[in-house]
Parts: sequence; C-alpha cells; structure tokens
Amino acid sequence: MPDECIFFAKILVYLCMFSPTPLNLPPYQAKISKKNNAIYIFDELRKKDLVLTPEEWVRQHWINYLSLMKNYPKALMHIEGGLKLNNLQKRSDLLIYNSSGHKVVLAEFKAPHIKITQQVFEQIANYNTVHRIPYLLVSNGMNHYYCKIDFIKKSYEFLEDLPNYNEID
Repeated sequence: MPDECIFFAKILVYLCMFSPTPLNLPPYQAKISKKNNAIYIFDELRKKDLVLTPEEWVRQHWINYLSLMKNYPKALMHIEGGLKLNNLQKRSDLLIYNSSGHKVVLAEFKAPHIKITQQVFEQIANYNTVHRIPYLLVSNGMNHYYCKIDFIKKSYEFLEDLPNYNEID
C-alpha cells in the first residue's frame, strides 16, 4: 500500500477515535490535518496549525461563527492575549477589538465536557478586572452565556445573545 494511503487510513482511524463533539454552533469546514501522530486544526487568525484539543475545537467554531454570522472582523480578533493577574501570567481565550482599537468582547472557552460553573464566571470576571471590557462571552460549545458590563453603574446584565459587531457600543 502506498505511503499516502497508509497516511489517510491512519487519519480516518484517528478521526473515528477522536470524533469531535457536534457543538451547539453552526458547523463549518475546519481544516484538519495529521502530523507526527497528532491531529491539528488550522487557526485562521494565527495562520498556523494548532493541536486539536476539545477547547480549541470550541474556539475555532466560535471564531468562524463570530466572523460569518455576527460580522466581527477576523483582523480585530486576538487569541490568547496575555495579562497579569495577582502577579501571575494568564491568557484570555479571545479578545475582540472595535475599529478604534478598544477591547469590546472578552471570551472564555471550555471543552464541551466541562460544565460552565460559578468558577468559570469568576475566572472571566477576574480577567476583566484587568481588561475592563463591556461584553463577556462564556461557552463550552454547548451552552453559551453573554453578559454586558456597565462600569459606570457597576452593574451587569445577562443577554439573550451577543450583539452583532455593528451593534457594539
């Protein structure tokens, strides 16, 4: 059997074993590849292959959804932005900027099997003490939560949906 047939057979076997979880988001044609016995997904923002983890599966679906369905420009999305919290280096999963360069959406993603708990909300709230971003998104790909923060009134409200890009303040 030619090497390329063996390669594709191994990918099929792995994909059958991996079987990415169908998410509560529109499906999209992810670019998936195999290298050195690992499965990768192409990240459209960083323009490189990343190891396909359940959390990355969720993140890439959200990037696609926000870009195609909510009109958020990919050029204004930033993955794993670093921040310092209590002298610890942390990374936010996704930051989205407006055309003026201000941060407008902070997203925290979890793998589909991870429950969205109070601890997850506290994580993004702690990150937002540094960022001070008006819209928060928390998702495990199955359940999605959206929140608008009013820093002047020191209040927040949960939203039914995340606004489209052109509706963001």
